[in-house]
Amino acid sequence: MRFEDIPQGRLYAELAWLMPVITPPQDYAGEAACWRAVLREGRVGAGAEVLELGVGGGHNLSHLAAEFRATGVDLSASMLDLCRALNPGVELHRGDMRSVRLGRRFAAVLLHDAASYLTTEDDLARTLETAAAHLAPGGVFIAAPDHFAETFRGPALETSRHSQGDLRVQYVEYAHDPDPEDTSIEVLMTFIVTKGRETRVELDRHVLGLFSRADWARLFARAGFRMETRAFPLAGLDRPYELLVGTLGAPGETPGEAPGETPGEAPSPSTSRAAP
Repeated sequence: MRFEDIPQGRLYAELAWLMPVITPPQDYAGEAACWRAVLREGRVGAGAEVLELGVGGGHNLSHLAAEFRATGVDLSASMLDLCRALNPGVELHRGDMRSVRLGRRFAAVLLHDAASYLTTEDDLARTLETAAAHLAPGGVFIAAPDHFAETFRGPALETSRHSQGDLRVQYVEYAHDPDPEDTSIEVLMTFIVTKGRETRVELDRHVLGLFSRADWARLFARAGFRMETRAFPLAGLDRPYELLVGTLGAPGETPGEAPGETPGEAPSPSTSRAAP
């Protein structure tokens, strides 16, 4: 079977039930602590309104929703169902993060895993415009791309095992870059699912974006953001966990990247989300 013959995006549709098994919400505690630290540094206080674009199953947001008044947007109805079950108090909307407009502004706009699904410069630019359109004056925008063009090393193979009750899942992920000249990589996901005495194999394929740091900085600036990189040590990662933090410039100010990189203190807890 060729890669292109494998259906795409099944994990966010008919295989969505696997999401809480392979990436349980508790595994996001370490990441969420980093996001909370950046929000507090940006003076986003308890009870402030925050918006997450591409909220997915709401696993990262589940660690923030008790402190902030949260709203989420996602294109997948299956993901919104999972998010609603996990975060019953969160306001949810179905929409495309590249074009959605909710008609109001938030103290913070968040872009977690969904950043990886922006595969063209146009996708990324439009999503950053959405973030800017929803950010209140003095607000903070945070994005977390999984990889940069400078840091991705492929082909890469990852495996992990997960269980929930009598359900067991062996997960195998193969990531490669079929065309180094474009802005995307391809990921093949294999799920070996055993429930009771029955075992079956499910395949899924995802195309993810891959941009350089300079691309991110340039497109942040085009959307009106001044960008700063915040790097945190995080258990389970062999590299710093990086968040791109954007603030809208004052009228007449030229946006761009803040000089240098600001190291973050290790938040507590320091547990990280394991690879699926």
